[in-house]
Amino acid sequence: MPRSRRKPNATRISISLPVTLFDELDEMVAKRGYASRSDAISKMISEQLVSHQHELGKGVMAGTITLIYDHAKAGLASRLLSIQHKWLKEVISSQRVHLENHHSLEVLLVQGPGYRLKQIAAELIACKGVKHGYLTVTSTILPPIH
Repeated sequence: MPRSRRKPNATRISISLPVTLFDELDEMVAKRGYASRSDAISKMISEQLVSHQHELGKGVMAGTITLIYDHAKAGLASRLLSIQHKWLKEVISSQRVHLENHHSLEVLLVQGPGYRLKQIAAELIACKGVKHGYLTVTSTILPPIH
């Protein structure tokens, strides 16, 4: 009877680090509650790979666009809404919370090709009255809606 060969779930690598970086890694592992150095490094590599995929614009990604803006700025709310409607296939949902001093925090759930998500975020962030914003992405996507 032939033996089936299974692909291993993990592969071992070896790296060398300067002592100060090693000490900082151990401190971060302890503070953030990672199970091990391997777990922490694996998550950091995964984040960098997602970021790299996003920069290249390859494949469909899910993410959030977070905006802080002055909701008292004339026409801003309607401009932000207009941009969201323009990208209706990519903007899945949005949530807005009113902050102090005429500010709002808005988070949009988005999904689409990385280059397009970057374009949507840039359009929104460039609106006059938006104080700051950022896009966060992951290569794990939402399941089909229908």
